[in-house]
Amino acid sequence: INDKLGGDETLLNILYDFLDHEPPLNPLLASFFSKTIGNLIARKTEQVIAFLRKKEKFISLVLKHIDTSAMMDLLLRLISCVEPATLRQEVLNWLNEAKIIQRLVELIHSSQDEDRQSNASQTLCDIIRLSRDQSNQLQDIPEPDPLLTALESQECVEQLLKNMFDGEQTENCIVNGTQVLLTLLETRVEGLMDSYTQGFERSYTVNSSILHGIEPRLKDFHQLLLSPPKKTAILTTIGVLEEPLGNARLHGSRLIAALLHTNTPSINQELCRLSTMNLLLDLFFKYTWNNFLHFQVELSIAAILSHSVQEGKTITNDLESKEEVLNGNVATENLETPENNTENIMVTHLFQKCCLVQRILDAWEANDKIQAEGGMRRGNMGHLTRIANAVVQNMEKGPMQTQISEFIKELPEDCRGRWESFVEETLTETNRRNTVDLVSTHHLHSSSEDEDIESAFPNELSLQQAFSEYQIQQMTANFVDQFGFNDEEFPNASLFEACCNERIQQFDDNEEEEDIWEEKEITYATQVKSRTRIPVHCSVSLGSGWTAVFEPVNSKPPAPCVAMDVGSSVWDSAAPENTTPEEKGWAKFTDFQPFCCSESGPRCSSPVDTESNDSDGNPKQSQDKNCK
Repeated sequence: INDKLGGDETLLNILYDFLDHEPPLNPLLASFFSKTIGNLIARKTEQVIAFLRKKEKFISLVLKHIDTSAMMDLLLRLISCVEPATLRQEVLNWLNEAKIIQRLVELIHSSQDEDRQSNASQTLCDIIRLSRDQSNQLQDIPEPDPLLTALESQECVEQLLKNMFDGEQTENCIVNGTQVLLTLLETRVEGLMDSYTQGFERSYTVNSSILHGIEPRLKDFHQLLLSPPKKTAILTTIGVLEEPLGNARLHGSRLIAALLHTNTPSINQELCRLSTMNLLLDLFFKYTWNNFLHFQVELSIAAILSHSVQEGKTITNDLESKEEVLNGNVATENLETPENNTENIMVTHLFQKCCLVQRILDAWEANDKIQAEGGMRRGNMGHLTRIANAVVQNMEKGPMQTQISEFIKELPEDCRGRWESFVEETLTETNRRNTVDLVSTHHLHSSSEDEDIESAFPNELSLQQAFSEYQIQQMTANFVDQFGFNDEEFPNASLFEACCNERIQQFDDNEEEEDIWEEKEITYATQVKSRTRIPVHCSVSLGSGWTAVFEPVNSKPPAPCVAMDVGSSVWDSAAPENTTPEEKGWAKFTDFQPFCCSESGPRCSSPVDTESNDSDGNPKQSQDKNCK
C-alpha cells in the first residue's frame, strides 16, 4: 500500500484534494487525512516531501484549516518525523522560506476566531519544544534550526506582543500569546542529579533576544494586572465574585514569575519602577481563594530571595558571556559573588516598597481574628506560611542573608518584635502541626530481589523519594488553602491512622501463609474465602429510577449482578409471568423498536455514511446496511 500510494502521483492528488474543501473540515475525515499523510511522510519520505513541495498552496491550505487540530498534527509531523537529518534540514528550510512561524504568529490576533488562535499557539509551543529536544539529541547538526531561530528572534517576540496589546485586547489573544512566551522562557536543567547533589545553580538557556523583546512591554503586563479585559460576575461556593481574577491576569502573573527566575538586571529594574511585585501582592491578598495565583506569587518571591546572587550578570544564560568566562577573557574578581554583591534591587524593593514582613504579620493577625469570631480560615494561608518560611530560611542561610537580616533589623521596634514573636512561636507551631510523617517504603520490600534493585539504583530511588516528599508538601499547602482547616484541625499522622483503623477492616494477618506457586486444585470456595475479608454492601444510583446493588459474595446464593428497577414497572409488564427469580430484572431487547434504519425514525449517526441522503432528505438504502 505504501509503495502504491506513495509512488502514484494520481492517487496522491486525490488524497491532497481533501484540503481544497472550505472550512470547517469534518474533524473525523481530517484526522484520517492527517494520519494517512503522516504515515506516508514516515515511510515514503522522499516521494511525499517532493510531492508536497511542488504544491505551492500546501502551507496556505494547512494554515487555512488550522482551526482543525488534525492540521496542527500534520504540520508537526513534517517537523519531527522526517529522516535522515539532511532531508529534515531541507524541510525546515522550506517551511522557514514559506514564513510558517510568522504566519502562525499572525493568527494569534483578536480578529481571529478562538480555535484558530488556540491551535496556532499550541503549534508554536510544540515547535519550540520539538526543536529544542531534537537539537539536544542530535549532536552533529549541519546548521541551526531555522524555525527555532525565527521564534527566538526579537522581531518575532515583538510582533507577538504587538498582536496581544495593540488595538482591541481580548483575554483569548492575551492568554494564547503569553503561552508562547512562557514556552520560550522555559529553562532546561542539565545534569539534574549532579547539580542538586553538588549544590550548583540551575543553568538557564533563555535567549537574550527574547528578554529584549519582552522588556519594553512589561508596562503592558502591569496594566493588564491592573485593568484586565472585562468579565462578568460569577457565582462561587463562597459567594458572588464581582470582579473575577480571570485567565489573562493569571497568565500575566505566570510570565512575571518566569521573568524573575531569569534574574535579568534591566527587567528587575523595570519591574521595580512599575512596582509590579507590589501589585501582585495586592492581588494575592485580594483573591484569597485563588490558589493558582497564590502559587505564582510564591514562585516570584522565591525567585527574588534565592536567585539574587546572579543579578550582577547581564544575562544569566548569555552564551557569549559564558564562553568568555570559560576562555578566561573576563577577570574572575569582577564576577558577582555573595560576598561582593551587597545589595539586590529586587530584595530591597520586596522588603521596603512592598513591606513584605508587615503584610505577612497583618494578614496572619487578620485571619486569627476572623477565626476567633467563628469565621472560615482564609484560603491563602497555606501559601502565606510557605512564603514566611522562605523569608526565614533565606535570612538564616541564603545568597542574600546579610541584606535580608539588615532589613529585619531596620524594621520599627514594634514590628520587629511582632516578627520575632511570630517566627519563634506562631510559625514554629504552624510548621509542627502541618508536618506529616512520611511512611518509610524500605520495610515494604519483602523480596531479596527488591533489595537488590534498591541498591542497584540508589540515585533514582532517592530522587523519587525526594519528589514524593515535595508532592506531599505541595498537597499539604493546597489542602490547607482549599479547605481552610484551623491549625488544630489539620490532619496529622496519628489522626490519619485512627481514621484508617476505624473505617477499614484490617486483613487477617494470623492466617497461615500459603505458597501461591504450590500445585493444587483451585475451588470456588477458596476464592470466596479470599474475597470476603472485607464485606461490601453498596447501592449506586444510576439515574432515572435505576439502582445497582452490590452484595457481599457469600451473603446469599450466587445470583447475577443486574441493575434493578426501583421506580418503574415497565420491565414487569414486558416479562413473561413464569419468569424465574434468577432472570428477574433482565431487559428484553427484542421488545425495542430500532432507533434507525426505518422510514420514520431518526437517521443513524454513524460517521461512515454521514451524507447518504437523497435529494428529498430521506435515507438511502445503504443506511440500513451501515446499521446492520
